[in-house]
Amino acid sequence: MATPPNEFVTIRPATVEDIPSIIVLERSSPTAAHWIESQYQRLFQVSHSGPQALVLVACHLNPAPLAQIEAGTNVVGFLVARCVASEWELENIVVASDARGKGIAMALLCFLQARVREAGGAAIHLEVRECNASARRLYEKAGFRQSGRRKAYYTDPSDDAILYCRETV
Repeated sequence: MATPPNEFVTIRPATVEDIPSIIVLERSSPTAAHWIESQYQRLFQVSHSGPQALVLVACHLNPAPLAQIEAGTNVVGFLVARCVASEWELENIVVASDARGKGIAMALLCFLQARVREAGGAAIHLEVRECNASARRLYEKAGFRQSGRRKAYYTDPSDDAILYCRETV
């Protein structure tokens, strides 16, 4: 099921075929978690208890105006979350630089929240660099509340991790 946040973008579950586009976006974002292709491929493996990860993509319905998006793809954003018991962790969220500020990240978060509620999940957790003010504003606007801090968690450059949680009431 795809959810349109606006008339230009739709959100859908990712497929293995989306991995090259996801990697292009991830590599273009210095604040994203950087993974190798095999790590993305493992996200699509299903265990005996079902999928343990949710990978969403935001697809631009008319990618022509977005110059940075590689030719042949319409993926302008993605999100990766993992489930452990009833708790979920948002592991990565990226929106193409020339598609930011259009509500795409918020649409991805809303889609995640709906899926977690449907699955009976209790909460979504995440961590973010303290210096990433725009991401922190986004999470707070989406209903996440600061729940902790990990001193000097990030390196290159050194930064604290701010922990957030959102219950899925």
